[in-house]
Amino acid sequence: MESINKIAKTIIKEIQWFETVVNTALSLYFQNESAYSSVREHTPPLIEEKDSIYASVIQEYALNFEERLVLILSLLPYVKPQSLDVFLIKNQNLNSDFAEFGGIKGVNKSGFIPSLETAIFILTGQELNARLQFLKQFNKDNILFKKGILEFDGNQNFDPHQRLTISNEYLGLLTTGVLKLPQYSSKFPAKEIQTDLSWEDLVVDKNVAEDLLEIKDWLVHSERILTDWQLHKNLKRGYRVLFYGPPGTGKTLAATLLGKETHRPVFRVDLSLVVSKYIGETEKNLGKLFDEAEHKDWILFFDEADALFGKRTQTKSSNDRHANQEVAYLLQRIENFSGLVILATNLQTNIDEAFSRRFQSMIHFPKPDKAQRMMLWNKLFGASFELEESIDFNDLADKYELTGGSMINVLRYCALNAARRDEKKIELKDILKGIQREYRKSNKTL
Repeated sequence: MESINKIAKTIIKEIQWFETVVNTALSLYFQNESAYSSVREHTPPLIEEKDSIYASVIQEYALNFEERLVLILSLLPYVKPQSLDVFLIKNQNLNSDFAEFGGIKGVNKSGFIPSLETAIFILTGQELNARLQFLKQFNKDNILFKKGILEFDGNQNFDPHQRLTISNEYLGLLTTGVLKLPQYSSKFPAKEIQTDLSWEDLVVDKNVAEDLLEIKDWLVHSERILTDWQLHKNLKRGYRVLFYGPPGTGKTLAATLLGKETHRPVFRVDLSLVVSKYIGETEKNLGKLFDEAEHKDWILFFDEADALFGKRTQTKSSNDRHANQEVAYLLQRIENFSGLVILATNLQTNIDEAFSRRFQSMIHFPKPDKAQRMMLWNKLFGASFELEESIDFNDLADKYELTGGSMINVLRYCALNAARRDEKKIELKDILKGIQREYRKSNKTL
């Protein structure tokens, strides 16, 4: 509740400042008596990062006068819509709305809904020079759009007459202190994946660990390298990685931990919702996903990626040609994506060579060797349960070539049997039965 109270205090100050600016803008526009000659004579409220989440966003992104005004303008329909009622006045000469106020009419909602045109009017009035300067500054490269704070309906082409929309994520963050990420749906075919494990829990060989550390370091230091050291002329901001290897070897966990370690959401893309039998729908669905993720520091994780990014077919029909066009489109979107894209597959040979050339890193996740299997047995079973004396992890690691994913399945089976016995103790017979069940999946026998 204390966080909400802090946010409310900051927003109240911003609204009071906004209302003062608007009153001055209207007085100057209609040539009424005013003590001010410019709206910029109203200095924005002084804030400190510790004041609230809202204040920390303003400070972190060093928002200027115009950006702060646009931000609070986008938030007003949710926190104080009556502050916008001043724009509902009619032009008596034409018996119509003032076109210069911008805004749009709500279908199911009364009141004034602002557009960027509304901000342009407040800040520039009738000054064409100032309007052109503002439009030059407020394009999709502006910090408010690049960081995903503001967006236009449908992510269409930049148009100041469209509704000025604050993203759902930042609407939640700036009003409740909680960043609300998009929910999995047919329109957003990706789901955030998380883990309670830490970097130390990832059991992989030395080469894989070094490659993963390089990716993590890039995520941490890329802004300094590209911006402060001005290497953006030679290096692209985005990073593309291929994880390949058998199932259960840690590919998904590695992707999740990269996000956890660098404080970035990781979204696993559901290819069943993305790939469509209708020509052009795959491109459209993925386009929406990339548009949503752009400039938000998200990690996109395409599991079983060869289902979509596999070798292109020989052109034998119009459908083949269109499929290849979609692959080319995806290549371009991945190439231009500003964040980290991870493609995971069981078989490296299934990935088109055109994709392979575009990876900064290709990491093979092999099945764990005996030493790694020993570590996994200890990590999974050693700390959580009492163990039957006959259980020898060294012997299990030596005899049974299991992946980490298979061992987790064995753990689940053993835990269930322990619960049935009403004792937190693992018996060797349950482990062996669990291993047998895993072998059976691959048509193997003990």
